[in-house]
Amino acid sequence: MAPKVMTPALLDQLAERFKALGEPARLQLLSALRQREQTVSQLVQSTGLGQANVSKHLQLLCSAGFIARRRAGIFAFYTLADDGVFALCDLMCGRIERSHREQRAALKLAR
Repeated sequence: MAPKVMTPALLDQLAERFKALGEPARLQLLSALRQREQTVSQLVQSTGLGQANVSKHLQLLCSAGFIARRRAGIFAFYTLADDGVFALCDLMCGRIERSHREQRAALKLAR
């Protein structure tokens, strides 16, 4: 498969998405939503983050297209719009684990 042509507009959109993932609290919210659809109150309880903080991060994640919101009466339920984001997370976690193993191995050799 040929690499995508990275136009300036595409690079801007890509950078915005990566910025949205660059905050640990937002990754924590995505992880919580990976389990099931949740309300703001449920997310506050499951993450330990404050309600205002959760609401702010959910708005940004929604704008970036990572999550979706549906209303039911007075409640808003949040869910993952596309769990493909976890393929990227899994890729990076694997890279971090390999890096840690390499560092440990190098430390053992240096002794």
